[in-house]
Amino acid sequence: MIVGVAAALAVAGCSSKTTDGGSSETSGSGESSALSIQPGVLLDSAGNEVASADVTDAADPAGSGNATCSGVSLAMAGALTGANAALGQNILYGAKLALDKHNQANPNCQVEIETFDTEGDPQKATQVAPNIVSNASIVGLLGPAFSGETKATGPIFNQSGLPFLTASATNPTLTENGWTTFFRGLGNDNSQGSVVAKYLTGTLDAKKVCVVQDDSDYGVGLARVVTETLGAAADPACSASVKTGQKDFSATVSQIKGESPDAIWYSGYYAEAAPFVTQLREGGVTATFSSGDGTNDPEFVKQAGESANGAVLTCPCVPAPAALAQQYEELNGQAPGVYSVEGYDLTTIMLKAIDSGVKDRAGMLEYVKNYDGQGVGKRYQWNDKGELSNALIQIYKVN
Repeated sequence: MIVGVAAALAVAGCSSKTTDGGSSETSGSGESSALSIQPGVLLDSAGNEVASADVTDAADPAGSGNATCSGVSLAMAGALTGANAALGQNILYGAKLALDKHNQANPNCQVEIETFDTEGDPQKATQVAPNIVSNASIVGLLGPAFSGETKATGPIFNQSGLPFLTASATNPTLTENGWTTFFRGLGNDNSQGSVVAKYLTGTLDAKKVCVVQDDSDYGVGLARVVTETLGAAADPACSASVKTGQKDFSATVSQIKGESPDAIWYSGYYAEAAPFVTQLREGGVTATFSSGDGTNDPEFVKQAGESANGAVLTCPCVPAPAALAQQYEELNGQAPGVYSVEGYDLTTIMLKAIDSGVKDRAGMLEYVKNYDGQGVGKRYQWNDKGELSNALIQIYKVN
């Protein structure tokens, strides 16, 4: 069961309705668009192509159906409204699917998840964090979603002993804070950034790349890794910084156009990436547009329309297999997006903990620390810092 005002708003339709495969029903100009984000190759941390995992043995949130529990709940924190709400909703809807399967199969163990809308803003996140930790029934948190809000609230959750499992916060420094209750459910920006750079200069044969970053912790951290790994291919003459919420990119477009790059890498979120790529194409810049998981959402295609065509997007996350995608869409009224699978898997792990008899935060922490199991598309096992033991990067293309 999902509880909380923010969840009600999200389920009511705050996110865009999409068709199978994540394609948008409308383009950024309001015209019909058949473009969608399609998964391509799956790469390991060295940039080598690997086969997709066999998900036939993925953990099932339904479990045995014989679980008994009472007085325990979960929480989810992230952007459920605001400019980048679709990213948080993807996670929530993945969690909702896991909960629906679990609660239908286990009548004597009905688990609720309370939602906390942060809008992805660190300041707002610090305002809701005390409400999460003060609820003793909450034994595990899915989130926070963004790196900035995770950095701001991590000390609060860690001090309270609350395990917090993020499906999407990828800034590498988050696991360097000494937190003992933090677990990252996907690869960090060190793995994504280095693989991206190798893909741009290797597979795409880009000799000159303009790296543009926003001012978020996520954007800055990812751009640093990409730039360092690109080496001489990163052209400092067209590197640029933009601001979260910015809509006019004319100065940056002119700067890039003057350098005639082979590719552009944008580190940031879709709310800025969409108008940025639109203005690039309107300004006559034809270089390949590439970006990371913060842009990898159907909303990017919807808002950018035909300007998104050919964009290369990456993510240290995995796409939903067909059967899971169908279940997700039947329940939520839209196709799964970036982080949906991670939201589903991490919620499943916490539900398995509860089904095993976990009744408090200490028990949840011990269960997650020692967990080793197959999820949808990846294996979940963490080191002592809360990083996954293996990191895979999925390459996507808009076409």
